[in-house]
Amino acid sequence: MSVSEKDKMFAAACLKLVRQTVSSQRTLSLFSSTGSSSWTKVVSDAEKIVGYPTSFMSLRCLLSDELSNVAMHIRKLVGTQHPLLNTARGFVYDSKNNLQMRGLIVLLLSKAAGPNHAAADVLAQDMVSGIYPSQRNLAEIVELIHTAFLVHRGVVNLKEWSASDGLLKDMEFGNKMAVLSGDFLLANACTGLAQLNNTEVVELISSAIGDVVQGIYYENHSSAEDGLIDGVDVTSWEEQTFLTHGALLAKSCEAAMLLAKHDKQSQTLAHLYGKHLSLGHKLNSDLQPFVKGGVGEPLTFSLNAAPVVFHRQIVGEDRWHQHLQQATTLRNQLDYSKLLATVKSEKGVRSALDLCCFHSNKALEAIKAFPSSEARAALENIAFAVAKF
Repeated sequence: MSVSEKDKMFAAACLKLVRQTVSSQRTLSLFSSTGSSSWTKVVSDAEKIVGYPTSFMSLRCLLSDELSNVAMHIRKLVGTQHPLLNTARGFVYDSKNNLQMRGLIVLLLSKAAGPNHAAADVLAQDMVSGIYPSQRNLAEIVELIHTAFLVHRGVVNLKEWSASDGLLKDMEFGNKMAVLSGDFLLANACTGLAQLNNTEVVELISSAIGDVVQGIYYENHSSAEDGLIDGVDVTSWEEQTFLTHGALLAKSCEAAMLLAKHDKQSQTLAHLYGKHLSLGHKLNSDLQPFVKGGVGEPLTFSLNAAPVVFHRQIVGEDRWHQHLQQATTLRNQLDYSKLLATVKSEKGVRSALDLCCFHSNKALEAIKAFPSSEARAALENIAFAVAKF
């Protein structure tokens, strides 16, 4: 086994080591499970179609000595409150988190599009379960990139850290591990990307990495605790959500078509499917606190969640500031239950639900142009599941 093969996805190894020692759970990103049994079944059925569970894409990395060393270092964080541990546990907690959905969708689209008979001589690759090896490699690379960003986002802002939050040295060590681990993953992803020997794909995925960085920057810039950032509307919400959550999937789906030498129309349709599916699922995630009661868990939601953004746009900034003040307690803490009731009293939630259905339908529309197959049916089921609550 070569060094590049052993190192490709070190996260699965070092994170598995802390799986049984960390008890807290955290929803990490787009495509985390919403708790719906229908969603779990859709994913399970789709994994059978592509040949194996995508959660086992990188099992070969478990044999890497280098990864074992990294895992030993991460174990030093057990017992601290550093978010890298939650990231670690979420990555391997397969029963409730489908963090490798991007790779699964890339594989399903690759199989749905099928082989390109016109370019068979150029490709010269043996297909396995209707998918080219280069497309499977792309699926793994996409997951590497996504995981790298998850790990990087575990860096703690030490300026906001207080003694009551834990030892500063633990947080500093955790930050070093998050930065170095994320960089290591990203470097391996870039190496794998170069090995695809396709400059168009390299350019496409590189631009997706740039989009994610830009989206995270905007997200951090507009996530002030008081939620009083002006200028947030539905259009800007969609633009930011695409950059942060949708660009990587959309451009990866497009790249899968490029690797098989499919025409521009197929590339565009694959891109649209990934784009609309991402936006639809983010809307679904944002809507969860507003359509389902969180029994046994403290109610909280982002002030930049889609229903809140719609609400702000409907009532105007002045009334929105009044609603925030009315929902703020004497201890200067936000009463999320009261704010949720205020948001639900207007049409923000209904508007977000309608937009979720719109993106689900757009994803279905894009995939209809592909030949009828079990892979296409799985993609349709995923799009349908996005609009279910």
